[in-house]
Amino acid sequence: MPKPDRQSYKKVGDNAESGSQPNPDMAAPPAIGFEGLQEDPPPKSEHIGLEAYGDGRSPKNGAAPENIELSESNKEDEPLKDDKPKKAEKKEGADLYFHDGIRRIDYILAYKKGDSEKDVRRAAKRHEFENNLREEGIELEVEDPEPSQDGSADGNTVFVKLHAPWEFLSRQAEVLKVKMPIKENDMEEPISILNCLKKIPSPFDLSEEFIKPEPKYFTAPFVREREDEFVMEDRESFFGMSQRNRMVHEILEKCRYDPDNKTKFGIDHMINNGSYVAAYPLHEGDYKSKHSMLTHGPQNDRHLLYEEWARPGRWYKYQPLDLISDYYGEKIGLYFAWLGFYTQMLTIAAIVGLVVFLYGCISLPFDPVVSELCEAKSWVNYTMCPQCNNRCTYWILESSCFYSQLTYLFDNGATVFFAAFMSLWATMFCEFWKRRQNELDYDWDLFGFEEQEENCRPEFEALAPDKRVNPITKLYEPYVKFYRRFPRFMASVLGIVFMIFLVLAAVVGVIVYRIAIKTAVAASGDAFISSQASIITSITASCISLVVIMVLQNLYDRIATWLTDLELHRTETEYEDSYTFKMYFFAFVNYYSSSFYVAFFKGSFPGNPSEYGKVFGLRQEECDPAGCLQELFVNLAIVMCGKQFFNNFIEIFLPLILNFWRSRTGRKEQKAGKGSYDQWEKDFDRSELGPRGLFKEYLEMAVQFGFVTIFVASFPLAPFFALINNLMEIRLDAYKFVTQLRRPYAARAQDIGAWYAILVSVGNFAVLSNACVIAFTSSFISREVYKYQFDKLEGYVDWTLSSFNTTFFEEGTGPDIDTYPDFADGGLNGTRVELCKYRGFVLGPNPPFDLKLDYWKVFAMRLVLVLVYEHVIFIVKFALEYMVPDMPDFVKNEIKRENYLAQQALEEITRKDMVAKRRSKMPDGEKGASASGYQ
Repeated sequence: MPKPDRQSYKKVGDNAESGSQPNPDMAAPPAIGFEGLQEDPPPKSEHIGLEAYGDGRSPKNGAAPENIELSESNKEDEPLKDDKPKKAEKKEGADLYFHDGIRRIDYILAYKKGDSEKDVRRAAKRHEFENNLREEGIELEVEDPEPSQDGSADGNTVFVKLHAPWEFLSRQAEVLKVKMPIKENDMEEPISILNCLKKIPSPFDLSEEFIKPEPKYFTAPFVREREDEFVMEDRESFFGMSQRNRMVHEILEKCRYDPDNKTKFGIDHMINNGSYVAAYPLHEGDYKSKHSMLTHGPQNDRHLLYEEWARPGRWYKYQPLDLISDYYGEKIGLYFAWLGFYTQMLTIAAIVGLVVFLYGCISLPFDPVVSELCEAKSWVNYTMCPQCNNRCTYWILESSCFYSQLTYLFDNGATVFFAAFMSLWATMFCEFWKRRQNELDYDWDLFGFEEQEENCRPEFEALAPDKRVNPITKLYEPYVKFYRRFPRFMASVLGIVFMIFLVLAAVVGVIVYRIAIKTAVAASGDAFISSQASIITSITASCISLVVIMVLQNLYDRIATWLTDLELHRTETEYEDSYTFKMYFFAFVNYYSSSFYVAFFKGSFPGNPSEYGKVFGLRQEECDPAGCLQELFVNLAIVMCGKQFFNNFIEIFLPLILNFWRSRTGRKEQKAGKGSYDQWEKDFDRSELGPRGLFKEYLEMAVQFGFVTIFVASFPLAPFFALINNLMEIRLDAYKFVTQLRRPYAARAQDIGAWYAILVSVGNFAVLSNACVIAFTSSFISREVYKYQFDKLEGYVDWTLSSFNTTFFEEGTGPDIDTYPDFADGGLNGTRVELCKYRGFVLGPNPPFDLKLDYWKVFAMRLVLVLVYEHVIFIVKFALEYMVPDMPDFVKNEIKRENYLAQQALEEITRKDMVAKRRSKMPDGEKGASASGYQ
């Protein structure tokens, strides 16, 4: 919600005197010509402030103070002697204003000079575009790259500076129904346990010395005629910088550049056709200061954001969400609010996951099943069948002791509880986020926010073959008929299907690799290496899966962009929705397919030694006697953590390298004393967020949310690793936004869009997924069935193993060495093995090898668990959704109070109009006597 500016440091445009009171009759300043402007002295009664001074000094009459020290970069060396003309040095902070030092730069347009025929046409478009901007009331000033002027470092880039005067801002605010403060919020904060806990100081709180709690205000849409009813100190600081650049951006989006074609409009079109190369609002000065913030305070909002939000040392602090929203806009503010809320909720899940893991560690020595397996050292009773054909030898069950111990850490009595807890946690996260989002929507005046009629995308306008009358604007616009769109849509569907099959082919390739490498390692002559065949296979296969996943994801990003372009969507919203569906659907299959294979397909159809299951003619992988859960854990840990590390590395280091390379010329000129490296040049050299800049951030977190919920029954530490990643992710994203990216225009959004529905869907799917992991992948059901039958767990290992007569091996699958090893006990060394055991409920040791009754008992109970678990969890989930209201009561009351005040103000205006009309109809002599009756 708009609030008066912070008083901890001087804001741009703050007047030192009370002389600049709102004046409805004030005329807009004259438009500035294409070649520059005449610098008229400002009124002597006004003291205009520059933003860059942290000590509170305020320059007068638009001139920067003479006693301002140079920045550290200008102190390093004396200017080098050079015969070339040198640019005039600027005072620190002056590059945020026009040359007169009064008018604040609200937006920058940049273009490259050229002499070709195409450049001439572009210049004509720019001339028409800029003339139309002047007609709208925006003032322009041009920085030409001539050596004699203070132009660009490369000598070829022209910067057009835009300033929005009061008349323009007030008119735009009224048109856009921008809500501004009318009265301080007088609602008392409700008394509750949570609010009381918030009052307790904690090390996570922000420093109130620099980020002071801001008063809340009731707001109403701005109306110029009621200007004196709004909370306004002065006109210059009434609208915040994010509001100013948003209003300018709205005009840039609608301004025409072709007088003969009404569909030729918008800055996006101008950038697309090369007339401009960039359009962006300026950052508010440098993010670092040569003075300590403790002694001099923050020099601007950007500096404050860096010190209190983006610095790595602030990793444990809450985020200054109001300041983020004020600086970057509500859309970006909502992303960081959601990410921070998600991270806070992960703290609870991480603690419970750690407790479950510690329970497994503590109870491991006392588990009878693990003890029984680790003590199975007798070759007489525990000779296991070979793990591969021909080259593999018989082995002892005791060699699986490590895998059984590792499995127990994640597959113990607390597994079912934690899976149920995480299913309910996902529901509570989504429900409480809705409440938090509604609070922010009210605080930031996002309720009732609706997108205006969107402009056509430049690509749609250029390629759409048909025309139609827009039902809203009643103007002819490009259009694509259904019979033309359908082939494009089908081509896109086929492209998606092809990529899905490509992912499945990659998974099959990894499966073949697993079979081959496990056979090779198991057949190794080294006994220790052979015993570690399963873990070696899991680690190497998971690493290969990670590489394949990252390659395919980057490849599909390009293909999805091409397919979405092919569909010719009219608006950016339609384009983003289609792109989001493609990318998340592919990411879901790409990231989770290998885990689904290990969880539900590996070892499910291994057959028996008389007839092994096969994949492409190769013997299918078998699970270790301890189960497949430890392999699922290894796969999840490597893919999830490896993806997070890679994405964080790319996000921070790639912009750093690119920005360093692009800014080298400007920095050299500044160091050589050839002039200043102005803020608009610094921002021009920075990377751009892009129209879908937040998409990859949301996608990364949505994929992580899937890892945390879908397979959490096999990886209780997933929330903990996600928490560690997100604590770094918040600060890395903050650092990237504050230091490495251009300042994006302050876009608005009422919610996180389609991502909320995706999160809810993933949470619901996770209920079924975890039920299946517990039932079919873990040993929970088989243990409980055995315990129910025999009232103990001793003997469980023997119960899960089947015996096989080695004379009935499938042809070509028996071991080359069919005798006991030399170190076998019981005098068996060197003798032929007649019986071996394998994991499964199969009759034996002689044919027929049919399934035991125990198999069907366990299978039936697995189905029962899935049905009961998912029904109970879904019932509890729906009950929680019903019990938790989407909007807090105090927010509802604040909305009612605000609406009441707005209604009272409207009635007051109506009453005054009636009085004025009645008085105007009365004779002059009766007005004074009669007016009192209406007061």
